[in-house]
Amino acid sequence: MFEVVLLILLLVLFAVGRGTGNRIDRLEKEVAKLSEQLQLLRQSPDAVQASSIQSATGEDVAAIPTPGEAAGSQQPEETTPALAAIDGPQVIADGDAVPAAETAGTEALAAAVPAPAAPAKESLESYLGARWAVWAGGLALALGGLFLVRYSIESGLLGPGVRLVLASLFGLALMGAGEAIRRKAMPGIAALYSNAMIPGILTAAGALSLFGAIYAAHGIYGFIGAAAAFTLLALVAFATLGLSLMHGQALAGLGLAGSMVTPLLVSSTSPSPWTLFGFLTLSLVATAAASRLRGWRIVPSLANLGLGGWAFVYVAAASPAELMPVTLALLAMLATSAFIWPAKAFEIIPQAEQPSPGAFLRVLARPPLGMAMTLSFATLLPAIAMLVATLGSDINPFYVMAALTAALAGIGAGRHSMVWPALFAAVGAILGTALQVQIAESLLAMLGNSMDDAVAIPGIAVNVMPVSLGLGAFFVLAGLFFLQRKGNRDPLLATIWAGIMATAPLVIAAISYFGYGDYGRDWAYGLYGIALATALLVSAEMQVRGGRRESLTLAIDLLVAGSFLALAFGLKALTSGLTLTLLLAAAGFAYVLATRLRDWRALPWMMVAASLAVLARIAWEPTIAGPLSLGKTPVFNALLPGYGIPALLAILSAYLLRNWPGVRVRNALQALASLMGLLTVAILVRHAMNGGVLTESVPTLGEQSIYTLLLTGLSGVLMTLDLKSPSPVFRYGSMIVGCIAALNVLFLHLGVLNPYFSGESTGSWPFFNLLLIGYLLPAAAYAGLAYYARDKRPQPYVIMLAVTGSVLAFAWATLSVRRFWQGEFISDWKGFLQGETYSYSVVWLAIGVGLLALGSRFDAKSIRLASAALVLISVAKAFLIDMSHLEGVLRALSFIGLGFVLIGIGLFYQKILSNSRKTEQASHAATPGVGPDPT
Repeated sequence: MFEVVLLILLLVLFAVGRGTGNRIDRLEKEVAKLSEQLQLLRQSPDAVQASSIQSATGEDVAAIPTPGEAAGSQQPEETTPALAAIDGPQVIADGDAVPAAETAGTEALAAAVPAPAAPAKESLESYLGARWAVWAGGLALALGGLFLVRYSIESGLLGPGVRLVLASLFGLALMGAGEAIRRKAMPGIAALYSNAMIPGILTAAGALSLFGAIYAAHGIYGFIGAAAAFTLLALVAFATLGLSLMHGQALAGLGLAGSMVTPLLVSSTSPSPWTLFGFLTLSLVATAAASRLRGWRIVPSLANLGLGGWAFVYVAAASPAELMPVTLALLAMLATSAFIWPAKAFEIIPQAEQPSPGAFLRVLARPPLGMAMTLSFATLLPAIAMLVATLGSDINPFYVMAALTAALAGIGAGRHSMVWPALFAAVGAILGTALQVQIAESLLAMLGNSMDDAVAIPGIAVNVMPVSLGLGAFFVLAGLFFLQRKGNRDPLLATIWAGIMATAPLVIAAISYFGYGDYGRDWAYGLYGIALATALLVSAEMQVRGGRRESLTLAIDLLVAGSFLALAFGLKALTSGLTLTLLLAAAGFAYVLATRLRDWRALPWMMVAASLAVLARIAWEPTIAGPLSLGKTPVFNALLPGYGIPALLAILSAYLLRNWPGVRVRNALQALASLMGLLTVAILVRHAMNGGVLTESVPTLGEQSIYTLLLTGLSGVLMTLDLKSPSPVFRYGSMIVGCIAALNVLFLHLGVLNPYFSGESTGSWPFFNLLLIGYLLPAAAYAGLAYYARDKRPQPYVIMLAVTGSVLAFAWATLSVRRFWQGEFISDWKGFLQGETYSYSVVWLAIGVGLLALGSRFDAKSIRLASAALVLISVAKAFLIDMSHLEGVLRALSFIGLGFVLIGIGLFYQKILSNSRKTEQASHAATPGVGPDPT
């Protein structure tokens, strides 16, 4: 197998060697041509004026350095203006001036030298000959060295010491050969084949040989101790990293990998985390410094992941772990990112954009994305792991988590390009605090909830509370720092920071409160919430006064919203029950009053949020004050202020903001005010109807009737408000409420709560009884609402109201007939009497005739249609029920009466239609040129 592999490699090298030689010849000719052009540029000004440049430009060329002047600077970075015109544009610092003659000469030379042609697409020959051959050759060298060592071992030709010395010399020889080729044999090729440079491949192969030799000397043969092996491996890694400045980023990655693997290759009886993380930190700093010089992004990202991975593995594996060296190493990584690389390299002022999903996605994609993401992960994963995997360590892991997330947030606040560290810091702080609370609860449960035993454990120390609150305050300060210094130039990132300021401190405080707070009254958390609300409002005011209102409109909205939420949190920590409900509504109303001083668009929405919070409190505890503190006095009990005052404040807010430019917030407040007013009256009715006790029992028909009347009245009130102050909330709300009331009638009045099905007592009085409240009064309310809405709402809606009122009136008359014959209880199990059955026909026909007369009087088609429906029902009853159930004279009277009524109705309609036709003909005759309608 060994011979086959070598044969294949030799054939491959021979096949591509010819193409590689030709390619090198062409490159050498190109380098010679470029050298001649550079020599021309170094001529004296007189020679340049005599050349063809003057004939091409017609201007004198000045300020071109002579060969003696050029010899004074040997650094390739110091380029003369003439060379700069060829190499590309230069960035001129503020305040620097360029002489006019020098500029003219530069322009002349730039015009004289032909522009380089666009690079042609690389051919297959180039890939195979100039790139693949180099990679394969480097691999062949590495395999050759390994195979040679294997052969010497199997044959016993050389001892271990000699083999290691030869391997080391082989590695050094490869590295020396790479440097020699870079300096002499291949100048100018690096720009063409930067990822397949022969010197870099040789240097990498040599570094691998040295790594292998040192590891074998320590780990296999034991020739050198742990300290010497560690030092030698570190030196090789750093040397490789240093050589990468000349050979490219790939070699830097190899040196970084060597430094990260070095601790694994060296075994020690007394490992020290200080030594481990000190070495890893030094490797990271060196990598960052090299990356800064060459503008690399991949290698520093890998360095972050390497250090973060080591920290994570150490924290998870060590028991107990020393957190101080890990913490210092991670802080050093953050400091390296802030001050060495990338530092301020990507601080480009972004283009101003309006807030939109696409704009925010572009902010999240800002370079250096890889370094920002890896820095965040490498910081947060070990920090979170410390909370889980360490107990009884040298320092409190929660303190470490807070310090690391604060440092990460500081980097995010100081750079335009570090949006991900800011976001990850906020998320990490929230997750870390939540995890800390969960761990504390678990440990307390194990200790029997004994705080005396728990305070000795760092994981649940009582001073975690001020640290979490301080961490939240740091996010506010960091966000304010960014808003003040960079907000006007970067409004999108400023908006993200405003969102962090509004959410992260509040969520951290809330989690900490539920884990460590006093649910009765906690002054620390309460005052913190109020202070946080004040700080956010002050921050919003500072943006407005700083002239950043137009660019930071959304950021100001977020700050205002965060201030209200923080205030609500503070009120929750200080109060409860009825007091909390009233203070929430008052806080929202205070923001409404603030619109008199500031026209910020978020202020009215805080009243919407307050109203929703009150409704949530009602849903959680309908009694507001608790069942024991409610009181049984009708109306004047805790429900009146608990429901009434927030409803009144919502109504006042809707009135004060009637001219506010925001239509949506006006509509929302109007809807909430209407709903809360209805809830206030409804809950007071239910309290009074149930003996001063709020239960979950199904309401009676009388109670439900009051709710139906309330809905009907609310529909009329909203309709009136819409006429005086047109609003879609009033317009559609009135119709929605009317439809809800109609559904109540259909399913409750006529179904579930109907005394015919429920068996509920209708009362002992003949007229003033349950049927009056449950059917006749709602019928009158619907009739009045239909009459009031006939010119103000769509015709189908008006017909629906009229039909609902007619159905209720019909139900009242029918059930009243049954009560007349059956008494107080009218349940279905009692059956029907013959007199009762006949009475239904009489009553239904009488109602039908009455509705017909009423519909004709008011020219209401809906009422006439209801009359026709009742008459049809009466006819159907007579033929289907009376014919089979009635006997004797009652059957005859039923049909005789029905016949007279139907004939009378027909005569009535004939007269109406005849008069209508005569009137129509008279109107057509009075109008010249208009004849009667042929239909």
